[in-house]
Amino acid sequence: MDYLQITQSLKLEGEIPISGAKNAALPLLALSLLSDKALKISNLPNVADVKTFIKLLEHLGANVSWESSHALGIECKNIIHTRAIYDIVRKMRASILVLGALLARFRACEVSLPGGCAIGARPVDLHLKALERMGTQIRIKGGYIIAQAPNGLKGADILFDKISVTGSENIIMAAALAKGKTRIINAAKEPEVVQLCEILNKNGIEIKGIGSNELEITGSDGVLLDFEPFCVIPDRIEAGTYLCAGAITNSSITLKNLNTSHLQAILDKLEEIGFSFEKQIVKDCESLRILPAKKFNPFELITTEYPGFPTDMQAQFMALATQCQGVSVIEERLFENRFMHVNELQRLGADIKLTNNTAKIQGQKPLFGADVMATDLRASSALVLAALVAKDTTNVRRIYHLDRGYENLENKLGLLGAKIRRFS
Repeated sequence: MDYLQITQSLKLEGEIPISGAKNAALPLLALSLLSDKALKISNLPNVADVKTFIKLLEHLGANVSWESSHALGIECKNIIHTRAIYDIVRKMRASILVLGALLARFRACEVSLPGGCAIGARPVDLHLKALERMGTQIRIKGGYIIAQAPNGLKGADILFDKISVTGSENIIMAAALAKGKTRIINAAKEPEVVQLCEILNKNGIEIKGIGSNELEITGSDGVLLDFEPFCVIPDRIEAGTYLCAGAITNSSITLKNLNTSHLQAILDKLEEIGFSFEKQIVKDCESLRILPAKKFNPFELITTEYPGFPTDMQAQFMALATQCQGVSVIEERLFENRFMHVNELQRLGADIKLTNNTAKIQGQKPLFGADVMATDLRASSALVLAALVAKDTTNVRRIYHLDRGYENLENKLGLLGAKIRRFS
């Protein structure tokens, strides 16, 4: 099993490119199930979750041809069966995204209940209740969701009790081939959801309210789609993580190929701490440089749905809080188990006190290298960030979590001057 060995790296400099967004790539790959023609996608991140999702599509019968490590063609003309098996789905919760597309196209499917990171309950009830309103018969048997819509899906009014990104994406794809109009109320507004809607809208599915919490989708009544080539948006969480690497070492680094409009909550919080930025746009390509702070102010943040502060950046900002003056407060409102990285940060010397879903971090306590263990994807990156400023050497183990969502993290940090190596 691989691990990362990181030696204190107090100053970083240079520039690195930001990869395509993993959380955008997965639903966009699922779109291929709504077509019987070849679909071309570029700017795919070369990460484990994308490879797992492609493996699932190939298992269903998709024909995949890689044009490069970041671009492929995928054709789902000859899907051989509609059963998403446990052995693949258990590795990644986002596998549930095939449910809406398979059901819309084939009127029946079986999808294993998902696995993935243990950061708290993320039930699929919202997905299933919405599909039932669209005319689906659903039962759970042997750990599988067995869904049937013999007469096809029909448009309906869907009210999500709780904002769900994958729930919104699943129902958007299901509604694309349904008969009539589907209205989704309390839909997620994340950039990844917006891109999914924009691509469907561009390729024949009328969607009103894109970017808002209320969507109206006019389905094709079973007519399959023909997609023009498209490019995955930049990964806002990867960008935020590297901004935190620059911040925690108080360094000036530059990120290329990103969309700063997706990062506003993160940038606002970094400015509150004391950092400033320089932005450039050259031929529609954005770059952002973070500038050192004169002092690290303590901060408070509450995780919430977009456009609020993302839960996927909470762990990284906790690592940053260990270097701030005074006491910083982080409240996690989305996932009840997303403080599992606290124990590992404490092993490095962090002074963190937990009360229910709130963490108080006493800053400017020296960190010291130790063996630590990643518990989930974003916790992995938080441990790497803390290791950059911890004295001596830190070994971050179980980094298969890290590989699920970060492309060549050790190489990118190495380009900035970090002392980081991967070992088996």
